[in-house]
Amino acid sequence: MPTKKLPLKKTPNKRAVTKAVSKAVTKAVSKKEDAGLPLSVVIRRRIEAQKARFHANDNIAAFIRPGELESLVDEVAEKMQAVLESLVIDTQSDHNTKNTSQRVAKMYVQEVFNGRYVVQPTLTKFPNVSRLNELMIVGPITIRSACSHHLCPIMGRIWIGVLPSKESALIGLSKYSRLTEWVMCRPQIQEEAVVELADMLEKKIKPIGVAIVMDADHFCMQWRGVKDRDSKMVNSVMRGAFLKDPNLRREFLSLLEKR
Repeated sequence: MPTKKLPLKKTPNKRAVTKAVSKAVTKAVSKKEDAGLPLSVVIRRRIEAQKARFHANDNIAAFIRPGELESLVDEVAEKMQAVLESLVIDTQSDHNTKNTSQRVAKMYVQEVFNGRYVVQPTLTKFPNVSRLNELMIVGPITIRSACSHHLCPIMGRIWIGVLPSKESALIGLSKYSRLTEWVMCRPQIQEEAVVELADMLEKKIKPIGVAIVMDADHFCMQWRGVKDRDSKMVNSVMRGAFLKDPNLRREFLSLLEKR
């Protein structure tokens, strides 16, 4: 009678096992080292370990783990309370400022600087079936940002001009607003903000040309300093066909004047 052969058991790859064990040990050691440290320090260490940048206008969502934003709000609130105390504000007996530190912390992390801490909104792309290649303008889109020098509000409007190619991807109109809000919700200067927005649109849509005009009030100049409430800042970014073709650029700008 023939002997029945038993299936051979697969032995795990020694290198893979060693790598998995090493990764688990490193993670455990890292977790132990992080214990007791402020969350902001832990996140900073993660960023520095990857040699990444974390300027005021950078998005650091890749280094924040699920559930950590709530803890970050608590840490910011604690430090904001110290700021109020250093300003000699009696938050214990002043009912108006009793929970101000928590409110301000939530405002910064979850609202006005939220573009630093959450991932880029999903942009659904549609094929350019009709092979559209005519000028399209979206705006004015209301923007709310903050000056990274004084953390004062920047309030204004943006117009986006796109000249798609027959091969360009198309995105829904609401996505222009969502992407603009995500870029603007962080401390920055206006000149850099419009450049970053233009870079993202070029990368996502791959059009023949992109044009952006931003018109904004800067409270760092209206609320403080020279206190000139009538001054605004207007700047533009022209890419591709908008930079090379003066007629296209003129058409885009003339249409803005009528709005």
